[in-house]
Amino acid sequence: MTKILITAAGSYGDIAPYTGLGTRLRAAGHEVALATHDSYAALVRAAGLEFRRLPADPRTRRAAIADTADSPDAAEPDRPPGPGGNRDLMRQAAAFIKELGGGLADAAREDTGLLLLSATTAPLGHHLAEARGIPFLDLPLVPGAPTGDFAPVVSGGRSLGRWGNRAAGRLSLRVIDRLYADATRELRARLGLPPATPRTVRRRVEAAGRPVLHGFSEVLVPRPTDWRPGLDVVGNWWPWHAPDDRLPPVVEDYLAAGPPPVFLGFGSMAGGEGERLSALAAAALRRAKVRGILQSGWAGLSAGHTAADADLLTIGEVPHALLFPRMAAVVHHCGAGTAAAGVRAGVPTIPVPVTADQPFWAARLASLGVATAPIPFKELSGDRAVARLSHAITQATAAPARRDHALAAAHRLATEDGAGEVLKAVERLAEAAHPAG
Repeated sequence: MTKILITAAGSYGDIAPYTGLGTRLRAAGHEVALATHDSYAALVRAAGLEFRRLPADPRTRRAAIADTADSPDAAEPDRPPGPGGNRDLMRQAAAFIKELGGGLADAAREDTGLLLLSATTAPLGHHLAEARGIPFLDLPLVPGAPTGDFAPVVSGGRSLGRWGNRAAGRLSLRVIDRLYADATRELRARLGLPPATPRTVRRRVEAAGRPVLHGFSEVLVPRPTDWRPGLDVVGNWWPWHAPDDRLPPVVEDYLAAGPPPVFLGFGSMAGGEGERLSALAAAALRRAKVRGILQSGWAGLSAGHTAADADLLTIGEVPHALLFPRMAAVVHHCGAGTAAAGVRAGVPTIPVPVTADQPFWAARLASLGVATAPIPFKELSGDRAVARLSHAITQATAAPARRDHALAAAHRLATEDGAGEVLKAVERLAEAAHPAG
């Protein structure tokens, strides 16, 4: 049995997958704590994991970079801005990370036997591991290492050619190093470590050839051909939900009352635009002659209360694993987890990417044949917005080939066991740390 600390920071999609991973590790006999923000304490505890607090909660700290998510130039905490990020956003990101660093040190107890680190927390967790001699494993949800196969995921999804992709990837890492500079200086001083820059520590970790397990599927992103050994793509680990979970009765009643509806939600994106987006969604769904479910999310989407809105239902948080397979199609922002959930459900997607890595995932879904052409969020306005979204919904729901592609991708995804691969890696690390005999 190993005492494991998982650390994850950001919005719901950056946290929830680690609850499923944590329960898998716990079921194998390990003692698991998940350090994250207060907003997700109930989620962590419901999964049977110990909750430990990290500061800079995006839901309550309005200066955190997650709360600039309604800006077209914003980035989520688990996906720092790319080389083109504006200076104000960079300052906000650095402040978020600096606050996070102190909390990370507080979350690790003396008896911690293994650190499992998300993309945001890994550059901080490496210093903690160095100071306390704790083994660690990086578990990002998006590809981060430079490759010629594609440009950095935060660059918009457009290839720059093999040389350009690799150059942009290296530049992206230097931008991230800069974001972590202040936090690194303070954290190393607090931990009694000699000064070292984020770039120095990052290169030291890379040179050691340590394993990095990426929590996405090769169905969406095949492992890059030029990655070093040890950078592995193992498949998703999915958000936890109780085995006896069911959709709320109001949702079941709505589903039973007519044909499968179209889901529409933006997760932690589009804060403050709920009224506009709700009206747009309702008009597009009516024009496409389909029923709809609006997930309120951080935008605050809500169906109206007139007779014209009778074919719309507003919901809060429900497991995508239960809801998406019951849909005719799903319209969403294409965060990594939501994109994967749509593929897992075997239903077509209408991607409306907002920022950060979302255009990357949207392009991947379209190239796989499971999604319509992406509609960038910034273009979902003006006189043509309703017609454009309605047309995409009709394309997604009326084309059998797209659903066939989605079902085929779902079957491939079902053969993967990302959490099981992490469990194997954890047990190898535990055996190396405490060899028998």
